Amino acid sequence: MKLTGKLLIAMPGIGDPRFDNSVVFLCSHGQEGAMGLIVNKLAPGVVLKSLFDQLDITSKPAAATEPVYFGGPVETQRGFVLHSDEYISTVNSLPVCPGLSMTATLDVLEDIAEGRGPERYLVMLGYAGWGPGQLEDEIAQNGWLTADTEPDMVFTDLADGKWEAALASLGVTPLNLSMDAGRA
Repeated sequence: MKLTGKLLIAMPGIGDPRFDNSVVFLCSHGQEGAMGLIVNKLAPGVVLKSLFDQLDITSKPAAATEPVYFGGPVETQRGFVLHSDEYISTVNSLPVCPGLSMTATLDVLEDIAEGRGPERYLVMLGYAGWGPGQLEDEIAQNGWLTADTEPDMVFTDLADGKWEAALASLGVTPLNLSMDAGRA
């Protein structure tokens, strides 16, 4: 199972409130485990301007209200930028799939502040991580659905509607979901 560049869609009853109704973009998945970023949960009380101020980055006024996302419960003080793939950091960007790259170095934030950054981006604090085999077990136990990634859905301004949009991409509505896994 190769899941890098795919979306994980949390099933009802996932068992961890931090992941309720979450959509996670998987930046990497392999034998060593998996790493992803939640694309539909805002970091409470954090806007891009406050992050720039904390990092002593001078920014344009537009950053004053841009949201920062809760990327996941691991290393919540660490920043990540999921962005369109036309931008490449001078330090290090990870191309994940067509249309999407991830950068975790300060230069991307400086470029965003100066208007030279990626066309589309989500700034995140923290990430979601799984050890070897853990994610596969959670999928087998009906914790997650997987879907192809649509950059337009990832970068939409409406964080609240992304879970439903990700389900709709599979032809599923929330009313069709069950917490129980079946056996044939």
